[in-house]
Amino acid sequence: MIDIRRTLLTALGVLCAGLSSVAQEKVEMLLWDKNPADTSSVKFEAIRASDFTRDPAITVYIPQNPNGKAIIMCPGGGYGWLAMGHEGHDMAQWFNNQGITYVVLKYRLPQGDFNIPLKDAEQAIRLVRMNSAKWGIDSSKVGIMGASAGGHLASTLATHYSSKETRPDFQVLFYPVITMDPAYTHGGSRENLLGSSPSKELQDRFSNELQVTPDTPKAFIMLSSDDGAVPVKNSINYYSALLGNNVRASMHAYPDGGHGWGYGDGFRYKSQWMEELEKWLREEI
Repeated sequence: MIDIRRTLLTALGVLCAGLSSVAQEKVEMLLWDKNPADTSSVKFEAIRASDFTRDPAITVYIPQNPNGKAIIMCPGGGYGWLAMGHEGHDMAQWFNNQGITYVVLKYRLPQGDFNIPLKDAEQAIRLVRMNSAKWGIDSSKVGIMGASAGGHLASTLATHYSSKETRPDFQVLFYPVITMDPAYTHGGSRENLLGSSPSKELQDRFSNELQVTPDTPKAFIMLSSDDGAVPVKNSINYYSALLGNNVRASMHAYPDGGHGWGYGDGFRYKSQWMEELEKWLREEI
């Protein structure tokens, strides 16, 4: 009996070792640290903190067999907080299973400076490309993704990137805030980003349906037709602007589900969007 137990324990140890060897690798990195390769326990603590006004960072989930593609995710939260779970870390394993390196961006909230989130998004894509060889990434296949207000940040990077170095190669948007037009924006996101009384010039600058050009990266957009938080015109007008500039785009509107479903199992079209996005990423990128 003792020998059998010892044999079983040995076999279990081998199995556990095998499982750990195929587990995803995770790298945590502050965006603006002088030595971004230094990932000490102090930095880990800062990265995990729930204070979204400081210590912007990326968490990189590297698959066992990278296919060269990478996605940087911007969680939503109306520019007032960040939904780091169902619109962030919870999706990592699903993307890794496809061979995609998945990056969760903890960006800083505006706090009166509308440039801050975009600066963090640009730095995130710089760091991913700087480390592309190390992480098995093709630097020409790095995309930006976002949900709700995170979708506004993602589409802002896609339309306001400052250089080739920070231009995403594609964009994926979950029920995104796109416009700052008070007629159909998300009021909380608008006020948190631009303040209570932005100028018309500033409003238009961050209304991303007005900023699309032929150089805007291709897009995959998904939403619910009954979204009561972010009017569907945000997605529809952005999609129309992309097509009007001959930018490849795919939009998927599900009959119901409201707003904010992310990776949650409560959204009854979850398997459908997963299948459609997986197909798009496989065929378009």
